[in-house]
Amino acid sequence: MNAKRSFQVKTPWLAFRGDVPAQLDYPDCTLYEAVERCAQKYPDYPAYVFMGRKTSYRIMVQEINLCARALKAIGVRAGDRVTVALPNCPQAVTAFYAINLVGAVANMIHPLSSEKEIEFYLKESGSLFAITLDQFYHKFEAIRHNVNLDNIILDNIILASIKDALSQPIKAGYMLTEGRKMEKIPKDAPVLRWNEFMRRGRTYHWKYKAEKQAEDVAVILYSGGTTGITKGILLTNLNFNALGAQVLATNPMFRPGDKMLAVMPVFHGFGLGISIHTMLMYAGCCILVPRFTADSYAKLLLKYRCNFIAGVPTLYEALLRLPAMKNADLSCLKGVFSGGDSLSVELKKRFDKFLLDHGAVVQVREGYGLTECVTASCLTPYQTAKEGSIGIPFPDTYYKIVKPGTHKELPYGQEGEICLSGPTVMKGYLNHPEETEQTLQEHEDGLTWVHTGDLGAMDQDGFVYFKQRIKRMIVTSGYNVYPSQLENVFDAHELVQMSCVIGVPDALKIQKVKAFIMLKPGVVASQETKDELMAYARKHIAKYALPYDIEFRAELPKTLVGKVAYRELEEEELGKLAAAGAAK
Repeated sequence: MNAKRSFQVKTPWLAFRGDVPAQLDYPDCTLYEAVERCAQKYPDYPAYVFMGRKTSYRIMVQEINLCARALKAIGVRAGDRVTVALPNCPQAVTAFYAINLVGAVANMIHPLSSEKEIEFYLKESGSLFAITLDQFYHKFEAIRHNVNLDNIILDNIILASIKDALSQPIKAGYMLTEGRKMEKIPKDAPVLRWNEFMRRGRTYHWKYKAEKQAEDVAVILYSGGTTGITKGILLTNLNFNALGAQVLATNPMFRPGDKMLAVMPVFHGFGLGISIHTMLMYAGCCILVPRFTADSYAKLLLKYRCNFIAGVPTLYEALLRLPAMKNADLSCLKGVFSGGDSLSVELKKRFDKFLLDHGAVVQVREGYGLTECVTASCLTPYQTAKEGSIGIPFPDTYYKIVKPGTHKELPYGQEGEICLSGPTVMKGYLNHPEETEQTLQEHEDGLTWVHTGDLGAMDQDGFVYFKQRIKRMIVTSGYNVYPSQLENVFDAHELVQMSCVIGVPDALKIQKVKAFIMLKPGVVASQETKDELMAYARKHIAKYALPYDIEFRAELPKTLVGKVAYRELEEEELGKLAAAGAAK
């Protein structure tokens, strides 16, 4: 399958591709079929490693097929939505491809989401089944009756366990440590344990492989879109397979058997699309990391001599400060990628020097993208870099800078809205046709363009420069946090008159979340009140998005049109940080 080239689009970056082709052929198949083809060619290669246990491509495909039969045995049909709330673990890989094999749609969500967020994702997707870890059972149980709608039945909760994916010696240690901390699950709980679920697959002997096309929707990921309100993003088999082909083409140093340290989460486009699916399409090996800490990351990187690492800027900042990395041999590295947020010029220089000093022959390659095109769609060429640039578009992908709110392309060097087009662009937003129409727009050149809501510029060589978000969004440790969502949560509390949430610069997280709250008349702005609101927030907001502080205000600043002047609050916090720095 080949993307159609439009000769009306300017492509100045083609001169800087080196030997990377401008156009590619893409697998005309499903996600599962792409991985199956690889397994047929490299059956004995390791597909993934999890906590020391290796699984070959042959065994992985066998497990996927067994899981697919089990899904059919419990009633999953082609087109059904199945929610997957798992970290990077073997069951996540197995379930993801099995869902694809039976023609269902994988609704990928963060397992640390709050109860209310999980409830929203289940309702929004119309999921009939959910797969999660045993340690998250109580969240699902708490909202199970709230989502028992006409098209949603959550008696079908499948519980996986980390211990089931471990070798015997490691399992014993896990149960003595992590296993002891988990809440007990009632014996009569309306759930299906993973091992029992898989056993059902062994007794299912009817057809289970669905006839699906490359253009069919396969995955739902979540993002805030251009308005900052969480929406499901409908992504196809082709979207993911095209991304894999693009990543491989822009990394000609890749060889079958190369290892990727898969720390970016499976419910995130970066983690699912690049760290897992791209590697499994081309016989790479994923080192699955279920929970990130800088120490464990460094340990795995050095133990397995990983060839590729991908992460957010905070990851590289943390590695620079780790004692374990002081004498590390990094000559194994073939690719180091940064995405999820802007990589400062200074941090890139520091980490590039760190790589050089530790035997690596590569430098950090920065990329850019958004969930509406799975993840990255632009990357620094491996042979050429420009300071401050996020690189050039992938093959078959086009970029242009337009005047915000229009289709008018701006001259090189002029700042405007980043627009992109290519084979990884989503089908649209789930249940939000108006915003789909706003984000996906057909231009006069005949191509459909994603209006990203981000400001940037392009130079005469086609190198792209990200400037800032147009839409109001906080990026903390690589996660997108949308202030409007958090404000809706706080504003719903009986003690709150009005709230405003902002991002405050942070050396480790890039930004941290702070809430400003105006209480209702008569409510005392006490520590007790703050504690009550924080407890409420922990129940309704994901852990990574929780405010580090709540500040009470008698009044919130307003713009001339009566909106909360959040930029004024941001300036206040920046002033405090500057004053604190000067005082040191």
